[in-house]
Amino acid sequence: MISRRLFAALLAASATSLSSAAVATPSRPNKAKRRATPSPRKRPAPRRQPPSAAAPAHGGPTGGYAQRPEVLAWAQEQLAGALAGWQLEDVLTVLDQAQYQPRVAQLILPPPVGVAKDWAAYRDRFIEPRRLQAGLRFWAANEDALARAEQLHGVSAALIAGIIGVETFYGQVLGSFRALDALCTLSFDFPGGRSDRSPLFRRELAALLQLARAQGREPADFKGSFAGALGLGQFLPSSWLSYARDFDGDGIIDLTASSADAIGSVANYLQEHGWKRGQITHLRCEPPADAAARERLLAPDIDPRWSLDDLQNAGLPLPTEQQALLSEQGPWALVQLENGEQPASYWLTSHNFWVVTRYNRSAYYAMAVLELGERLRQLRLAGT
Repeated sequence: MISRRLFAALLAASATSLSSAAVATPSRPNKAKRRATPSPRKRPAPRRQPPSAAAPAHGGPTGGYAQRPEVLAWAQEQLAGALAGWQLEDVLTVLDQAQYQPRVAQLILPPPVGVAKDWAAYRDRFIEPRRLQAGLRFWAANEDALARAEQLHGVSAALIAGIIGVETFYGQVLGSFRALDALCTLSFDFPGGRSDRSPLFRRELAALLQLARAQGREPADFKGSFAGALGLGQFLPSSWLSYARDFDGDGIIDLTASSADAIGSVANYLQEHGWKRGQITHLRCEPPADAAARERLLAPDIDPRWSLDDLQNAGLPLPTEQQALLSEQGPWALVQLENGEQPASYWLTSHNFWVVTRYNRSAYYAMAVLELGERLRQLRLAGT
């Protein structure tokens, strides 16, 4: 899933445009499980990095993961949990292949303080001619899978197409980092300068090893984003294990080479997180004129808490023709999207909008995937 670091960078209207090189789609994994026996070699010692903004919070050397006491302790802990059935030497052999990635440590850092968010600029990064053309081709090539996912899971084909378009440009930008390198860097050499998220990445590292063994692949074979996300829908390894589906029926779950598997897995992920069939996601609105009332409605952020009566009592202007819908499909959240120096945009968002933010916990992200998908739907209806 698109990382919050990359997402935040895209929001900055004045930020330099990000670019990523697309990577080649790997071949489908062999159905027979395989485990290579690496030749013995000397394990590299940890390396001390020069001081930098992305230096590890622990202040010590980076890399050399198979030699570090804290990594050994983590590996032994996993043998009694997520990696039950593994041998310690097998785990250390995998970790011995991992390399510290300074670029990963840099990319996980938050954007500079004081950079204003700009919804219009962020939206334009995704709803633009090249991505729309790629989205129309993707939809046409996968029309049956998208329709089947919508029927089975209740998630619209438009939303699924919007998510895959924002995440990976329909498979054109899958990420070029080895997931093993990225996850070891963020598990054991997490940079200072932001809140420590290494426990999350340690769980994902264990999930990557589980995933590799389940698929008969080497952990070092998986490539993805700097945060370890994989495939067209950018699933973290734990999400792959929990929510990915073999939607093309070939006996393999491949979220990189099988568009059908990616489509079915995105739809299943949203359904498992509480998607309600037939519920709308958002409505444009004007905020209450009273500043205190507006701030009270905004306080829960994307968490939908407000009934129609709450909104009316706060003075939020509501067209008569929308009131029955708002009463039936509530509760609602009031969401504000900043537009740089221009006035902010306001939306009423539902439980289903909140579900989309389980994919990436940002209202800007959710609105972008919804609007991209809706624009594609309109273009298809127009016969473009």
